[in-house]
Amino acid sequence: VSKPLGASSIFAMRALWVLLSLALLGAVFFSAHGVRAADTDDDDDDTAPIDSSSPKVNSKIATDTSAATDADAVAREEGAIKLDGLSVSETKALRDKAEKHQFQAEVNRMMKLIINSLYRNKEIFLRELISNASDALDKIRFLSIKDKNVLGSLTDLNIKIHVDKENKVLHITDSGIGMTKKDLITHLGTIAKSGTSEFLAKLQETGESGADTSSLIGQFGVGFYSAFLVADTVVVTTKHNDDKQYIWTSNAAEYSIVEDPRPDEQLARGTRISLFLKEEAQDYLDTETIRGLVKKYSEFINWDIYLYTSKTVESEEEEEEEAEEADKPKDDAEVEEEKPKEKKKVSKTVWDWEVINANKPIWTRNTKDVSEEEYSNFYKAFSKDTKDPIAHIHFTAEGEVTFRSILYVPAEAPPGFFQDYGKKAANIKMYVRRVFITDEFDDMMPKYLSFMTGVVDSDDLPLNVSRETLQQHKLLKVIKKKLVRKALEMLKKMEGDDYKKFWKEYGTAIKLGLIEDYANRSRLAKMLRFQSSHNKDELTSLEAYLERMKKDQANIFFLAAASREEAETSPFVENLLKRGFEVLYLTEPVDEYTIQNLPEFEGKKFQNAAKEGLKFGDETEEETKFYESLEKEYEPLSKWLSDTLKEDVEKTVVSHRLADSPCALVANAYGWSGNMERIMKAQAYARSDDSSQSYYANQKKVLEINPRHPLIKTLKSKVGDLEGKEADSNEAQTAADLAKVLLDTARLRSGFLLKDSVGFASRIETMLRLSLGVDLAAKVEEEPVFAKPASADSEDADDADDAEDVEAEEESGAKDEL
Repeated sequence: VSKPLGASSIFAMRALWVLLSLALLGAVFFSAHGVRAADTDDDDDDTAPIDSSSPKVNSKIATDTSAATDADAVAREEGAIKLDGLSVSETKALRDKAEKHQFQAEVNRMMKLIINSLYRNKEIFLRELISNASDALDKIRFLSIKDKNVLGSLTDLNIKIHVDKENKVLHITDSGIGMTKKDLITHLGTIAKSGTSEFLAKLQETGESGADTSSLIGQFGVGFYSAFLVADTVVVTTKHNDDKQYIWTSNAAEYSIVEDPRPDEQLARGTRISLFLKEEAQDYLDTETIRGLVKKYSEFINWDIYLYTSKTVESEEEEEEEAEEADKPKDDAEVEEEKPKEKKKVSKTVWDWEVINANKPIWTRNTKDVSEEEYSNFYKAFSKDTKDPIAHIHFTAEGEVTFRSILYVPAEAPPGFFQDYGKKAANIKMYVRRVFITDEFDDMMPKYLSFMTGVVDSDDLPLNVSRETLQQHKLLKVIKKKLVRKALEMLKKMEGDDYKKFWKEYGTAIKLGLIEDYANRSRLAKMLRFQSSHNKDELTSLEAYLERMKKDQANIFFLAAASREEAETSPFVENLLKRGFEVLYLTEPVDEYTIQNLPEFEGKKFQNAAKEGLKFGDETEEETKFYESLEKEYEPLSKWLSDTLKEDVEKTVVSHRLADSPCALVANAYGWSGNMERIMKAQAYARSDDSSQSYYANQKKVLEINPRHPLIKTLKSKVGDLEGKEADSNEAQTAADLAKVLLDTARLRSGFLLKDSVGFASRIETMLRLSLGVDLAAKVEEEPVFAKPASADSEDADDADDAEDVEAEEESGAKDEL
């Protein structure tokens, strides 16, 4: 009889049992992995009989682990991917017997090229695949023109998109021309045929020479492979009229081709692309996301694009009779009237195909075949504006580049257009063969025309390029130039109320354009509109001004002011208006800048009425002699004023432009006018120590005096009386103060800012004292001193002091008693 085991022996046996179990599990684990590796190797050897026509695999590429997709991802795909109509095992068996082909180019480098160089945005994959489907439909339509039998029973030409959320697959199907087995190898193996290395070498070669590289992209057929941006595996099912239906499968490392054995999945003709989406690309299983991408990129494809989508509908159904009432036995003698059955509303989810690109590209049609209503409806559809545009132009440009375009002028300027002037505006949408490419251009339209909206569609630009590459394309510069020309042509043809609406909204933009766009300065000048002394209610153009010019008038006269009222009462236009000359009133801040950048218009120079050098052009010899005599007569006064006001005045001259005012302060040819000075000082980012601004602001002005004005005549007499008197005498000081007051009033009349407002106020006060007979030495009475009333705080303090005194007396009495 064996002895019972002790506690230590039992513990040792249990530990040994655990160790043996762990060893056994480890052996099973490594054995299973070894068998799987062996099986995988065997499968590769058995199922990879490379077709003799396909290229041999570079040993370096074949052994490079970076060329293949992640091993775990591949294993996951093999276990999960199944084709419609087949089980997972049947799909795997079909894949095992398929012909295997290797891509000649390094897949890793290819994917980096696609992601980093061509497509910065993953959503671009749908645009590329729909474009390919559209091309396939174009081809079958072209063939059907010659032979209608090629369409067979499938006459509907369209593109269908189906989202399979359960299996995480996105299907894009077209009823186009389809592909034969040879086409699958040739076309979907374009990268293998052309070679990514060859592409990269060509890209580097053109880059070093400075040549354009964007045209290379389309030559190497990488558009289809954008599908691998979102899919681990791509399955292409295709049927051509001249061949059987085949299945092309690829995981970006290799691809296989096999005849499709599924009887229920046979396509009459066309191609279905199935994308087995990556984990990070599950957003594309949302039908609304797909709808948005189609609207964005492929809305104007010629063919209808259907999306399999759901909608909730309400229907009325009769309520079923309750079971208890149905089971009750009916008395033959008892006849009951049948009651109408009550109906209830039931919500149901209905799935059906919906066309999501109903808005067709009207720019591809002849202008004669498009009505004004269609133009308006199209504008509202793609711009999301509720108002009709003011104007539009529809044209086809030919030459170095051919493109079609429609440009619109919105009824209202975009919100914040002038506040955000110069910022990028995504108003012009670029299409290539009706496929949206981008609307993010740096300068598709110049800044002053960035309010325009429209579409541009060209067949000459490469389709599958990035926005950054397209920006630098040489043909794009030609398109920009022609767009500006056509836009200005449209604006020039506008007239009447339409142009008034346009000018109210965008007049400032045209004025800015004249400053910025030197090449189109003459075209823009004809569009300018200004207020004028000719008509108070209507704006005038420069062409209309020239038609009304006087016979001997040499210049176009203008005056810049803060308002029309200020311009009309300005001393600078007194004699101009009296002589019958028309004066343009520049009342907007940008106006004076605009005229400065337009030195002349159709041979006539501009003359600022607020600057020196004003000539009317109709002066007679008698008038010239008269003013020469006045200049000699007033020479002493002019010299005295120039000396007295030498800190502010360059010189004093007899004025030809003044009629009613005593004097005016005129800027020299290089200085700021009063209006310009006010604008520059009001700049939010102006600096007080800006040397360039200080140069213009500190230019001395010319004081012009009116020799016919009584004030000037009287001042001339007083200055004549000062001869032989000291400069610090009361008479001389009074005359100097009068001259300064005269200068300050001239400064204000002429629109300039006062340099010394305190001194001006002091001199005005002196004049008021003299006019009222108040002694100049009289001082202001001293303000009386009033006693401050006792505050509440002081009363509280007094009460506290009284309380302390009482306490002290009580303590003293207590001590005395003790």
